[in-house]
Amino acid sequence: MGEGGRLPAAGERPLISGTPENGGAHTAADHALSADTRRLIADGVPANTRRAYARQWAAFTAWCTTQGRLALPATGATLAEYTAQLCAAGQAPASIEQALAAVRTMHRLSGHPGQPATEAARLALRAYKRRRAEDGGRGQREAPPITIDALRAMVGVCDLATGRGLRDRLLLVLGLALMGRRSELVALTRDDVREVADGLEVTIRTSKTDKDSAGETVAIPRGSHPLTDPVASWRDWLQVLDQARHTGGRLLRRIDRHGAVGPSLGADAVNVIVRDLAVRAGVPSAETVTAHSLRAGGATVAYAAGVPVAVIAKHGRWAPTSPVVLRYIRAVDRWRDNAMRNVGL
Repeated sequence: MGEGGRLPAAGERPLISGTPENGGAHTAADHALSADTRRLIADGVPANTRRAYARQWAAFTAWCTTQGRLALPATGATLAEYTAQLCAAGQAPASIEQALAAVRTMHRLSGHPGQPATEAARLALRAYKRRRAEDGGRGQREAPPITIDALRAMVGVCDLATGRGLRDRLLLVLGLALMGRRSELVALTRDDVREVADGLEVTIRTSKTDKDSAGETVAIPRGSHPLTDPVASWRDWLQVLDQARHTGGRLLRRIDRHGAVGPSLGADAVNVIVRDLAVRAGVPSAETVTAHSLRAGGATVAYAAGVPVAVIAKHGRWAPTSPVVLRYIRAVDRWRDNAMRNVGL
């Protein structure tokens, strides 16, 4: 608005209250961010991603120092040479991809968008992947999905006469039924789960694909097997929490060697618990089982039962076009729709 509330005429520069007498040029103040603002911006990136990128960026800058190269802004040649060094060290392709993403992200956040060029680095990485494949190496290792039979076997080795066993049972059942990420499972509070007529309603307050933390409520039907019924698993664990007077706060908690219920269970501990139960239950490839096996298992068994892909993606909080879900589906289809089935071999 111009003077007196009128719109400025064509070609007339608007009068803005408080415009500095410097011809409208930006000053240092226009680019300044307070410490609180910087923290908010940093917290906008998931904690796991921040930690991973921080590690990758520290490694890159340290390497640049030893090589006498400038880390920021780095050149495409520097990034290509660093990529070649990671390949020579035998790092997994997924780890190298993460390193490239971390370097580009730090450049963007530091005011160097689009730098450094990645074409040469990615060509080097492509050649490395091909060489690994020719030498018998594998691509990114995926956690094997937990089937319903495997889930029951793992619950079967839980000592359900103890608080630890009841907690582990709920962790397994919720992990598969929610198709839950570790971060989602450990973030659950008692108030996030409630029993309704048809089963449980679980509120996921934030997730990897819910960047604005709008939250989503996931419905989990009652089960048909007493060992793996989600409602029974939840009720039994609530009794343990009530006896320990944990009437609020985190749902999944640590339990010490004396059976005392403590603070929230950590994400890393979830991996340890799931793998240990898989080993004890004699699950195939148990040494490669992770918490993600529960998430993968939920998607796999759902698709095998005829659930549409779109429904699986929504339930598991995957992006609608996520290639991850398609990998689980292809694993089912390669056996269900096999060209050699029933040919008489």
